[in-house]
Amino acid sequence: MSTALTGAPPAPPLSVPRTAAEPDPLLHPDPAIAAEQAALEALLRCWTRETGARPGPDGRLRIAVLGGAARLTAPVRYWSPGGWHRFGPATLAAGGTAADEGCAAPVDAVTAAALLAAAAADRPDPGQVADLAARVADSVVRTAEILAHRRTAPEPGGPERSRFLAAEQSLLLGHPLHPTPKSRDGLGPAQSAAYSPELHGSFQLHWYAVDRALLAAGSAAARGAEQLTAGLLGGDLALPPGTAALPLHPWQARELAHRPAVASLLADGLLHDLGPAGEPWHPTSSVRTVYRPGTPWMLKLSLGLRITNSRRENLRKELHRGLEMHRLLEGGLAAEWRAAHPGFDIVRDPAWIGVDHPALGDPGGFDTVLRAQPFAPAERVLCVAGLVAEQPLGTGDTVPSRLGDLLRALAARCGRPLSTVAAEWFLRYLDAVVLPILWLDGRAGIALEAHQQNSLVLLDAEGWPNGGRYRDNQGYYYRESAAGRLTARLPGLGADSDTFLPDPVIDHHFAYYLGINHVLGLIGALGSQQLADETVLLAALRRFLAGPAAAATGSALPALLLDAPTLPCKANLLTRINGLDELVGPVATQSVYVDIPNPVAGA
Repeated sequence: MSTALTGAPPAPPLSVPRTAAEPDPLLHPDPAIAAEQAALEALLRCWTRETGARPGPDGRLRIAVLGGAARLTAPVRYWSPGGWHRFGPATLAAGGTAADEGCAAPVDAVTAAALLAAAAADRPDPGQVADLAARVADSVVRTAEILAHRRTAPEPGGPERSRFLAAEQSLLLGHPLHPTPKSRDGLGPAQSAAYSPELHGSFQLHWYAVDRALLAAGSAAARGAEQLTAGLLGGDLALPPGTAALPLHPWQARELAHRPAVASLLADGLLHDLGPAGEPWHPTSSVRTVYRPGTPWMLKLSLGLRITNSRRENLRKELHRGLEMHRLLEGGLAAEWRAAHPGFDIVRDPAWIGVDHPALGDPGGFDTVLRAQPFAPAERVLCVAGLVAEQPLGTGDTVPSRLGDLLRALAARCGRPLSTVAAEWFLRYLDAVVLPILWLDGRAGIALEAHQQNSLVLLDAEGWPNGGRYRDNQGYYYRESAAGRLTARLPGLGADSDTFLPDPVIDHHFAYYLGINHVLGLIGALGSQQLADETVLLAALRRFLAGPAAAATGSALPALLLDAPTLPCKANLLTRINGLDELVGPVATQSVYVDIPNPVAGA
């Protein structure tokens, strides 16, 4: 679904100061004030990206609201070609002149959200405006809770604190270009403490047993899903005869108990509620995907909570995608891929288990993915979103991040300028993580929804990128132009997974997920955190796209990023205002997209 708020072409980026002299408001000692600022900055980033708005010559962003009767304004602390802008506190002034701004009043994130939502449409839907404001309020409260916890609680220790889990739980502010990044509709305070990765939550799984007459499962692993879940349950609970073990998120288990179809199956003895059992599991960056040290499996659980834009229950077609990709890779594709890029792979989802019954529908609420857990505790494998995420812990002059700490340590060890080390790190990252993804697209006809949260980077002992992983059974796109080649590898491919898409649809989404969210997001993080000059990184990206990316992959994306004057970009604010659930409906219309100026072409 594509749209735009204005018919005029967006103004070119302006030269504004890289940083402001005032203290960074994200480091305010009051977590509630820091959380408000984070929410305001996310809203303003969304607005500038989705409308083409730019700051004035004085370095202030001004947005007409209330039909032009007032202006929302904020100073620009840093203007990012990659989109990771930084703003100072926002104010609201009646009238439309500079003189009116002398009487401006501070504005909170909820008010700003309501004003922007109303300004985004000729006839705003009051219900959608109210929904956005409520979800921004929820996100702000949860962000303040997270910052208060992380500023005072010691970092957990013990064997479960692998580098993998620590990075997964580092997204303190959430998606920097989403209006409600920490909204989790329906979680109370005690539930939030247990289920939130940023609060170092952990919990026992809730177990059901399903009569084998209703058991639904698939496995491309060495063992069946039923045997795998029985092994995870262990000896803590006895299964009733003729049943299989179903792991559930505890929130989901309580919600399912209120569904009439589930109550009927329980009453008939076809389902059995066994209760909580076993060692604690830890939520990762996706909340519903959980990790437990010492087991070779992670679990991607169904979770009916509305997180950001969508309810997170597994769809059956997604479960089939996981098995398909595992079979494709093991059937020879992985060997070809590793020959070209030995440091990259896909984290496999080779098994799933759930319940089949007409009254449950799809999603039925019980389906669970068994995801391989291939990482050793000492292995340096980091979620990219967690690596670049700002960590506003209230100290210092700049907002730290794991990436900033890593690059400063590398620069000190190498005795070279920080910006030089950052540029080299970025180039190595392109070779280790981005190039293999382009190879899979061009050589195999499979594009990955490789946004930063779905992407992992492997680091060597010094901290340089030397490999990567992709994870997410929702985000595989098979090109229709490659259907013959792919079905020759695996007959029947796509019949159950609904994964083949027209090439233009894939190009559209691939440009956003890998090009804008992932690569330009990384450039924006490096620039806004004062680690590198974005113009230097954009020039380096152009050389990469024109060189190895074009010569060795066969993907169409490098040429698109090099030459297209605009790029299709997911508009998270407009998607939220339109009330879209991004997991419902055809891929082409799940989200609102806008065309934005291509900073790579202009580099």
